[in-house]
Amino acid sequence: MVLPPFPMKTYLAKKETVQPKWYLVDADGQVLGRLAVKLANIIRGRNKATYTAHVDTGDYVVVLNAEKVVLTGKKEEQNEYMAFSGFVGGERYRSQRQMREKRPEFVIMHAVKGMLPKNRLAAKMLTKLRVFAGTKHPHEANNPVKIAV
Repeated sequence: MVLPPFPMKTYLAKKETVQPKWYLVDADGQVLGRLAVKLANIIRGRNKATYTAHVDTGDYVVVLNAEKVVLTGKKEEQNEYMAFSGFVGGERYRSQRQMREKRPEFVIMHAVKGMLPKNRLAAKMLTKLRVFAGTKHPHEANNPVKIAV
């Protein structure tokens, strides 16, 4: 084994040098969990060679057709989302189907949020995810690149 003549340096990205890109993803017919994993990796920057755990090196992602995401098995009826008002007896449960009808964007946001690290950096990363129920979005000026996930 031949060693290099100088010690190798570890590259650590800096907040000032990160150049985020914009991506466009169509969720039509995609399985929710598999889609959420790929979105979380793009938002974190895990798809880049310059990934650094303590720096937000991720890109922006615009997701369209959130209401057309697919769930496998019986998750449509069995999965529940809980909301708590803070008062005694203030728990409220909604099924996956109810949430998809009422707030289809929330379903994808919630799945991606669960796949991000549990720290302050994850809150900033989640702001890079833009989810829309239909096919229209207000981010045309950023020229998002359409990718197949």
